[in-house]
Amino acid sequence: MYAIVEISGKQFKVKEKDKIFVPHLKNEEGTDVKFEKVLFLEKENDIKIGTPFVDSATVEAKVLKHIKDDKVLVFKKKRRKSYRLLKGHRQQYTQIEISKIS
Repeated sequence: MYAIVEISGKQFKVKEKDKIFVPHLKNEEGTDVKFEKVLFLEKENDIKIGTPFVDSATVEAKVLKHIKDDKVLVFKKKRRKSYRLLKGHRQQYTQIEISKIS
């Protein structure tokens, strides 16, 4: 049994007990989250395809922790102009565990 769900504008293929990293969610650690934008649902060879979403299908998950990804350095330079610029960026993610697909 698996589902394809849209979380923060991105699509993820999830099964029960999966731990995935999604773009940062504003929920606190340890709270439950319910996603209702289920695009595809497969349950024991019974396939449901949404138009655009499957009616009455939800995915429930638990927020485990918030993390930051590795730093990405952005370096800009214009030759012979004495212009150099170095900036860093760390993308924020949330780790969730899928608890129930219904």
